[in-house]
Amino acid sequence: MATITRKTAETAITAAVNLDGTGRSASATGIGFFDHMIDQLARHSLIDIDLDCAGDRHIDDHHSVEDCGIALGQALARALGDKRGIRRYGAFHLAMDDALVRAALDLSGRPYLVWNLPFTAAKIGSFDTELVREFFQALSTHGGITLHVDLIHGLNAHHVAEAAFKAVARALREAVEPDARLNGALPSTKGML
Repeated sequence: MATITRKTAETAITAAVNLDGTGRSASATGIGFFDHMIDQLARHSLIDIDLDCAGDRHIDDHHSVEDCGIALGQALARALGDKRGIRRYGAFHLAMDDALVRAALDLSGRPYLVWNLPFTAAKIGSFDTELVREFFQALSTHGGITLHVDLIHGLNAHHVAEAAFKAVARALREAVEPDARLNGALPSTKGML
């Protein structure tokens, strides 16, 4: 478990995660669609997520979404500790109606985002679709995650975004789970991650 508090001139955020959770989510960012996506991330990763954000939404949603990604990435990294005994890698193909998204990740400590998820619309309701990438870029960078997200098929922007959050969630679920065969060892030949 870990909790991160982040306060800047643009946002005030508290993010808490429990890697051994049940997928419970309590997200209060003031951005309805984003709260829905955080709920999907929690539910399908089985990581409990508490996220509270007060941001400069009178400007737009960008700072809030990006800074939530930063705080959640930091919380994940702290909760993972030295990563002894975890699977480390995860991958998932997720189908949601017309959308099919593949996510693959490595909890390597080496952040890198490969993003191949074009959107057919600039907005989902009032939510800017470009913020989906901003969230995952921040999560990857501050969580030390190598993350690949690819759209294989998709027409509806809502379905594409939701499939991306769910696919990353399922890949995270696999990566953070204990690997009994490792017997508490590091999943690396380097001796550290």
